[in-house]
Amino acid sequence: MFLIGLVLVILVVDLGIKDTIEESDSAAFPKELEGSGGKILLHKNHNDGFPFGFLRTRPELVRGIPLVITSAVAGVFVWLLSKKGHGAEKISFAMILGGALSNLYDRMVRHYVVDYFSIQWKWLKKVVFNLGDIFIFLGTGILFIQEVIHMIKGE
Repeated sequence: MFLIGLVLVILVVDLGIKDTIEESDSAAFPKELEGSGGKILLHKNHNDGFPFGFLRTRPELVRGIPLVITSAVAGVFVWLLSKKGHGAEKISFAMILGGALSNLYDRMVRHYVVDYFSIQWKWLKKVVFNLGDIFIFLGTGILFIQEVIHMIKGE
């Protein structure tokens, strides 16, 4: 139940932030996130393609590919839920699924993904993310580390 809750919390929080950003005046952005010491800027970006606008001229692919991938992630997540153990994988897929569902909702309903913050450090200054993106990245990172550990142990 915790893992399904994690998926829902990521989904609801990210969509809530996106709604707040969408309701805000575009002229107010970019602006510093209070308490971040200038390290995080808030934006109001609409990405109607994949990252960096890739395939923005092919909206059917930009909606269809994430639908297929998110469905596969959901299938693996449900399958993992029925197995004992695999805690790291279950948490990873919960994170990935929560973020993917939020971005999929945007693609299907808004026809663009709302990205709303950037980290003011080196090359990251040029990239605008949303919370869903961060959880997809974290979940994927945990899976990668888990796989490396299995390879080192020879499992």
